[in-house]
Amino acid sequence: MALASCSHCGKQTEVELRQSINVALDPELKARVKDGSLFVWECPYCGHRNLARYQTLYHDPDAKLMVWLLPGAETPPKAVEEAVKDLEGYTLRRVREVGDLIEKVNIHDAALEDTVLEMCKWVTRRELEAKNPEAKDAPLRFLRLEGADNDLVMALPLGGQMQVLNVGFNVYEDARGILSRNPAVKPAEGFAQVDLDWIEQFFR
Repeated sequence: MALASCSHCGKQTEVELRQSINVALDPELKARVKDGSLFVWECPYCGHRNLARYQTLYHDPDAKLMVWLLPGAETPPKAVEEAVKDLEGYTLRRVREVGDLIEKVNIHDAALEDTVLEMCKWVTRRELEAKNPEAKDAPLRFLRLEGADNDLVMALPLGGQMQVLNVGFNVYEDARGILSRNPAVKPAEGFAQVDLDWIEQFFR
C-alpha cells in the first residue's frame, strides 16, 4: 500500500500497488492488466478515477514472458537483470507506460513478435504521416488480430480522438522481411526496450 493524491481533488488515500504480477499464481490478474483496471483507483472523496503509475514486474511463466513496467527513465535493478539473464526461451521487455505493458501482453497473446510489430507500426505511421503530419510520433498501439485474414487492429490518437485502424497482415509479413534483411536490428540483452525509440535507432 502507498499514499496517492487524487488528480482531481488533491486528497490523499491509500492505494494498493503490486510490485509483481504473476499470472500463473493469480490468473485473474491477467484480465485486469489487459483492461487496465489493475492500475486504476477511485478516490473515496470525490469519486474520480485515477491512473496509478508505479514500478511492477509482469510475469507469465507459461508464456515465458516478463515485462518490467518502469515509469519515466528508470532502469531495471541490476540484481534482477542478473537473476533472469540466463532464463532460456524468455522474452524480457522494459516499458514506460501502462498502455505499453498492455500492448506487450496483447502482442504475445496474438503470437506475434514485438520487434516485427514495431517495424510494421513504423511503416504504417509513415504512410499515415503522408496524409496527416500529426501522425508522425503518435503512439500507435496494437490491440488484437481480427477477421479471417488476421487484420491487425490498432489504436491511434489523432485530433483529440482515438482512431481505430485495420492494417492488413501482409504489412506485418513485409515488416518481417525487412528485419530478416537487416540482422543488426535486434533488441539489447536483458530487459530490452522495444518501441518507437528503439526502431528509430535503425530507420529514419
